[in-house]
Amino acid sequence: MKQDSSRNAAYVVDCEDYVHVVEFNPFECGDEGTLIAYGGNNYVVIGTCRFQEEEAEVEGILYKTLRTFHHGIRVDAIAWSPESRVDALPPQIRFCTAAADRKLRVFSSDLQDKNEYKVIEGHSDYINDLVFAPKDGQEVASVSDDHTCRVWDLEGNQKAHFVLRSPGMSVCWHPEEAFKLMVAEKNGIIRFYDLVTQQAILSLDCEQMPLMSAHWCLRNTFKVGAVAGNDWLVWDITRSSYPQDKRPVHMDRARLFRWSTVNENLFATTGYPGKVPSQLLVHHLGHPQPILIGSASVGSGLSWHRTLPLCAIGGDHKLLFWVTET
Repeated sequence: MKQDSSRNAAYVVDCEDYVHVVEFNPFECGDEGTLIAYGGNNYVVIGTCRFQEEEAEVEGILYKTLRTFHHGIRVDAIAWSPESRVDALPPQIRFCTAAADRKLRVFSSDLQDKNEYKVIEGHSDYINDLVFAPKDGQEVASVSDDHTCRVWDLEGNQKAHFVLRSPGMSVCWHPEEAFKLMVAEKNGIIRFYDLVTQQAILSLDCEQMPLMSAHWCLRNTFKVGAVAGNDWLVWDITRSSYPQDKRPVHMDRARLFRWSTVNENLFATTGYPGKVPSQLLVHHLGHPQPILIGSASVGSGLSWHRTLPLCAIGGDHKLLFWVTET
């Protein structure tokens, strides 16, 4: 765990395997540090992180593994439940994974004797993204290459089903309005659905393909961002269904887009794993060029810390963390 130069990661945590996906818990969960999950070829690790940027007595990063869950198959995506609490007695950990076998698994643990999971089946092709309902955590939405978005309860019952016109790449839940879901398709169309009427209420158009990732800005839900082709694109949904801003950023196609959770003008994009050394770019809407270029030999996954301008990606036997200015 060392501090590197500005182009390299600020902090590095060694892992036992290649990290395919990493997710900070986006919800308040107690003051024992920030929960983080990462997934490899057949396991999920749950840990906590504390950083010197938030606690003076921490030097660099203080990382602690809480539990390793055997998964048996490659982890493609992880979503945290808002029910996860490390300050509860006993602690409650709940998260959901999407795996290469086209199944969802909802894990529940008290970090002691209770460790169980429920398998949810129904998708007929790869699952690209998933998200918990942010208010009560009683439902999970998932999107797949099978041209559907589906909403499930925690028992695996399907509560809603939307037919898409191309593979579903990203799904986001509105943080306040529990009936609004955003679904991004590979063909460049982003739609917002009303879960009560199960109808589309708004759509955005990239005007280019393939859209690989999109994200709803939780600091300002009028903002949506995406990567398609080599470009990042940003919308103000009150103004137009076409992007207000777009820029080419990754020579070899962009892979992921994530808004910062602390600043509505800050976001990060990644290129394809292993293609070129500079994988991670951090952008600010007020600056014409990326404000940080993170160099990693390979990288996959992308997640922002809940309260710090700090993001993480996975690597080969490593978690890599970059700190930026707000």
